[in-house]
Amino acid sequence: MTVSSGTAGTRHHAARTSGTLSQSEQEVLWGIEEHFWTSGADSARATTATNAVMVFPYPPGILQGDQIWVHLRQRTGWRSVLLSERRVMCCGDIAILTYFVSAEKAGVPIYKALCTSTYINDDDTWLRLCHQQTAVT
Repeated sequence: MTVSSGTAGTRHHAARTSGTLSQSEQEVLWGIEEHFWTSGADSARATTATNAVMVFPYPPGILQGDQIWVHLRQRTGWRSVLLSERRVMCCGDIAILTYFVSAEKAGVPIYKALCTSTYINDDDTWLRLCHQQTAVT
């Protein structure tokens, strides 16, 4: 069998091309993301896919589905958040947000983390599939 390094047989993969979101679509996603931090678990649940996965600093670590909401009921409602170093990557109906967060609430030290959230556009509704936080000390 001969393998060619040429491009004649190369298949096009959607993941190799990235698209862009309009400014208004980006504003919607960043609004959802900020509310994820400030509006409580019920609000976060409304914008999250049913069997989503979230990764938090240990403990609690990796959570999926209903495990997420037990954890978030106790740890949401940040008084203020600053999402900086924002980046958006889009591929088809998938959008990935990456950012640095600085969050604060009464009685808790300011929390700083690098974060990633992955969304899918499902019938013109953005739903969070995955969220990950890496605490910065």
